Amino acid sequence: MPQEPAERRVVVTGPPRRAGRTSGYYRPRTEIDEQTTLGHTYVRTLMRIQLRAGLTVFAVLALLIGPLPLVFAAAPEARRLEWAVLGFGLYPPLVLLARWYVRRAERNERDFVRLVEDR
Repeated sequence: MPQEPAERRVVVTGPPRRAGRTSGYYRPRTEIDEQTTLGHTYVRTLMRIQLRAGLTVFAVLALLIGPLPLVFAAAPEARRLEWAVLGFGLYPPLVLLARWYVRRAERNERDFVRLVEDR
């Protein structure tokens, strides 16, 4: 009983079936690199969001630290209280504000990169 020859695979090459990107394809990264009006708008929006986060932190700091001289002037005999408030009372809120700001800025940048990636 003779063996049948194994089936041979034939590789057919030809043009790709998927159409390539056309020149009208929307690419935000190119818009930014070429400094078009749309690219400028993208960058300006990122800067505005980062500025808003910075101004929020500044406003909270102003509300937290701003009234302290008035509080200290109202109680001039409490010198130890002043040092305790300045040394230990302000440190945790400052650290929390800084942590919030860094997380917010990184999230804004991550969202911006996701927006302009070529996907």
